[in-house]
Amino acid sequence: MCAMGVGRILKAGDCAMSFENRTDAGRQLARRLLNYKDRDPVILALPRGGVPVAAEVAALLDAPLDLLIVRKIGVPTQPELAMGAVAEGAEATVVRNADVIELCQVSAAEFDSVCRDEQAEIERRSKRYLKGRHRAQIKGRLAIVIDDGIATGATIHAAIKAVRKQGPEEIVLAVPVAPLETLEKLRPEVDVIVCLDTPVELGAIGYFYRDFHQVSDEEVIALLEQYGSKEPVKRSANP
Repeated sequence: MCAMGVGRILKAGDCAMSFENRTDAGRQLARRLLNYKDRDPVILALPRGGVPVAAEVAALLDAPLDLLIVRKIGVPTQPELAMGAVAEGAEATVVRNADVIELCQVSAAEFDSVCRDEQAEIERRSKRYLKGRHRAQIKGRLAIVIDDGIATGATIHAAIKAVRKQGPEEIVLAVPVAPLETLEKLRPEVDVIVCLDTPVELGAIGYFYRDFHQVSDEEVIALLEQYGSKEPVKRSANP
């Protein structure tokens, strides 16, 4: 196992790669992760786009699928520009992009206001996707974190920090496509990175898929019904 801070990056090659859709990307990624099948992995997907990718990995590795609900914290005047991200958890995990906050002159109050809005959306999605559903146990296990691609890395960074709080034995970050520069920044946060395509310039994740339709809540729920964790919830003996 690689020690944290010296994670390896495993990639298929330097040539551009196009995926038919998220299912195709997931199947390709699953083949690269097959050697983890006997490690009792848990598959953690970022909804919504990461779920169809992760479902294929869960199927091939015969592993439980669960969610990592993370929201970008956008600049108030430019919502698509990430000034941070927040991830679900007993205590929310918040990541701040100091450079963007300073450049856009965002006050602490403005940041906190947008963060609260995104936490409310996390709560809404959690209730819709996970109500009454068992959550996969992460402590002491191999956690494979999956999205359909990475651009700046803000949301995946928050997701990884949230997973690390739960005490996994090892974290593998697995994505179909991400710029090498972003992966290098994430490298100290995980043990292994598996990425199929690492373009110098990403442009947009959707450019690497022929079909990049917006995944619906209904698709997420259906995939969780099929591949979601059936493990009983482990409760502490302490009140």
